Amino acid sequence: MTLVGLAAATVGIAVVEDLAWRRISNWTSGAAMISGFAVHGAQQGWRGIARAAAGAVLGFGIFAVFYFLNGLGGGDVKLMAGFGSLLGPGTILCAAWIAAVAGGVIAAASAILLAARRRGAGSAGSAGESIPYAPAIVAGVWLAQMARG
Repeated sequence: MTLVGLAAATVGIAVVEDLAWRRISNWTSGAAMISGFAVHGAQQGWRGIARAAAGAVLGFGIFAVFYFLNGLGGGDVKLMAGFGSLLGPGTILCAAWIAAVAGGVIAAASAILLAARRRGAGSAGSAGESIPYAPAIVAGVWLAQMARG
């Protein structure tokens, strides 16, 4: 299976998990990470493994900041590390930027819909409502992949 195929499988599973259960399993992120190391290692040897490691560290590091600020869940951070392993450092950096923009758009749209729903229902709603971030990550990964060619 190619990197694009592995990324596609990860994308599908992660979005379903996040939308259905508001959780991304360690199996999904771990499988993406291991696959990235395996494929890059098989294609480029130690250079490929180093590339996968650099991508994983960069993907994890960028989103870990938002995790520590309570803006993202741990599953989102691990998912970005898994995608970093698959995509490498250059593409995961681009994907993170696009995911941040997509996440902002999704958050703004969700806030508008939630406010309208609260007005219509006349209730205060729940302060702890979360927005699944996997769709934003997926948008970033796919658009970065398309930009890369």
